[in-house]
Amino acid sequence: MISKNKTKALRLLESKKHRRQAGLFVAEGPKVVGDLLAAGPARTLVATQEWLDAHPDAEASEVITVDADELRRVSFLQHPQQVMATFPLPVDEERPEDSVSTICSTLCLALDGIQDPGNLGTIIRIADWFGIEHIYCSPDTADAYSPKVVQATMGSIARVRLCYTDLCGLIDLLPKTTPVFGTMLDGTDLYEQESAPHGLLVMGNEGNGISAAVASRLTHRLLIPPYPAGRATADSLNVAIATAICCAEFRRRQQMK
Repeated sequence: MISKNKTKALRLLESKKHRRQAGLFVAEGPKVVGDLLAAGPARTLVATQEWLDAHPDAEASEVITVDADELRRVSFLQHPQQVMATFPLPVDEERPEDSVSTICSTLCLALDGIQDPGNLGTIIRIADWFGIEHIYCSPDTADAYSPKVVQATMGSIARVRLCYTDLCGLIDLLPKTTPVFGTMLDGTDLYEQESAPHGLLVMGNEGNGISAAVASRLTHRLLIPPYPAGRATADSLNVAIATAICCAEFRRRQQMK
C-alpha cells in the first residue's frame, strides 16, 4: 500500500523544480524501468506483486507493493504498466575539456532549443540506436528527465549521457579542424556532403531551426533533399525524423570506410 505522502511526493516529480530539489526523476513501465535498473538501483520502486515476483533481483532503496488502482492514482500514464520507479538525477559535472575530447573522438549530437518532449525522447532513442552516447543540449531545450521525455526514450536514457550547456561556448572551445554539422534549408545535399566519424551534429528548434548564433559556427551546412527535386512538398521535416536520417547516413558512410 502506498501512503498519501508518498503519492504526493511522486506526483510532485512531474515538476522540474521538484525534480531538482529531490534529485530524482520518474520512470514507468517494464521496459523503461528495466533498462534503468540494469544501469543502477532505483531509489523507490512502486510495483504490483506480479511484477515483483517476476523480478526478484530488482534493486531499490525502498519497495512499495501496490494494486492496479493504487498504481493508477500515482502514475503519469493513461494506462499504467505494473511498475514505476524513481532514480537519482545524473550529476552533470562534465568538464569543458572532457566535452572537447569526446567530440573530437566520436560523433555527438547537439540540440539547439528542442521543445517538444516527444521529439526529445525520440531523439535520445535514435542516438542510442546509432551508438551516439553523448548529447549536448542548449539551456532552453526541454528537460530530458521529465516523465514524458523519459517515457518517450523507451529506456534509451539509461545509455545516453546528456549535458546542458552553452552550445556557442562549447563550439568555440573545439579545435578549428573539428567538424560541426547542422541541418539548414540553405545547406548542401546531405548525400553529397563530406561526413566524419567524429564531431558535432546540431539539430535545431522545431519551428525556428538552429539559432543564428549557433548557425554562424557551423562548418558544414546540411540539407536533406526532397524527392524528386523541384516537386512541391512539405516545408520541413520533423526534427526527430531529420535526426534519424542524418545519423543513418553518417553511420552508413562510416561503415563503408
